[in-house]
Amino acid sequence: MGTEERAPGRLRVAVAAPLSEENRARILALEPRIDLVVDQALLPPMRWPADFAGDPSWHRTPAQQQAYDAALDSADALYGIPDVDPAALARTVRANRGLRWVHTMAAGGGSQVKAARLTADELERVLFTTSAGVHGQPLAEFAVFGVLAGAKGLPRLMRGQRDHEWGGRWTMGQVSEQTILVLGLGGIGRVVAQKLHALGARVIGTSRRGTGVPGVHQVVPLDRIAEVAPTVDAVVNTLPGTAATEHLLDKRFFDALRPGATLVNVGRGSVVDEAALLEALDSGRVGFAALDVFETEPLPSHSPLWNHDHVLVSPHTAALSAAEDRLIAELFATNATRLLDGESLVNRVDTVEFY
Repeated sequence: MGTEERAPGRLRVAVAAPLSEENRARILALEPRIDLVVDQALLPPMRWPADFAGDPSWHRTPAQQQAYDAALDSADALYGIPDVDPAALARTVRANRGLRWVHTMAAGGGSQVKAARLTADELERVLFTTSAGVHGQPLAEFAVFGVLAGAKGLPRLMRGQRDHEWGGRWTMGQVSEQTILVLGLGGIGRVVAQKLHALGARVIGTSRRGTGVPGVHQVVPLDRIAEVAPTVDAVVNTLPGTAATEHLLDKRFFDALRPGATLVNVGRGSVVDEAALLEALDSGRVGFAALDVFETEPLPSHSPLWNHDHVLVSPHTAALSAAEDRLIAELFATNATRLLDGESLVNRVDTVEFY
């Protein structure tokens, strides 16, 4: 544990991930009771917005690493998982007995907490939060783009353009006449549902609580999605990667789908059984797949998904926006205020299922 004394009524925050001067000022303006511990020389340069792991060619000297660890070990809270490395998180939690809270940059930061393999006592002692909700708008737009691309026959259009074939005219699908299954009605799924509803689609959603959401015509439990699969024209996955969701979209599900259905994945790659998906693509059961996430990332060069005529590969970049860093900083400041005022934090990590 760091030797510096914690100031009463204040929150000492070690900045463990790249944070711009503008966003540092924003955090302090929103919550003046924060004391930020930050040395930009100890943080890797970002290559693009929200590149919290930073340039992989950058390394600290031994002296810099010692200074970085000392800052982490003196803090009440961490802005980011150190080096986006679960092992570094575990080291810090064990070295800093006064650590109260860690905010992860990712919406799916629970998987990083799980990978740290903390003990039950450590998970009880430290609060963990994620940036869920920050990525809702850009991911929802990608989801709508994927649904539209499937309805309008993007693969057929691209093949015709590539081969300079005018071809005959054909009837395109109308999203306003479609039924779309949205898996997960959390921060992302709710926005997806609202946008699809605005286009006139009939939306079916899944929710553990079974509660209604604006724009959703019907809510079903996850264990019943194969029952509604024959009625849907498109599926949008926004679910996190947990033991309960692994390979949820499997051969049984794809076999039940209405032929030619569209699949969009903006949740986690582990939700989709890629072998079963490829079989469904080859058979035409899935007519088009817009995928931003995969079981293995980066997607291996030998994966058949790269060259499949009915697949659009996005390199896990659909969530990225110029506003992401600012929105995460604002979310952090909001939670810091809640922590200081003794209120519950938003986006708490479930330390049983880690989402």
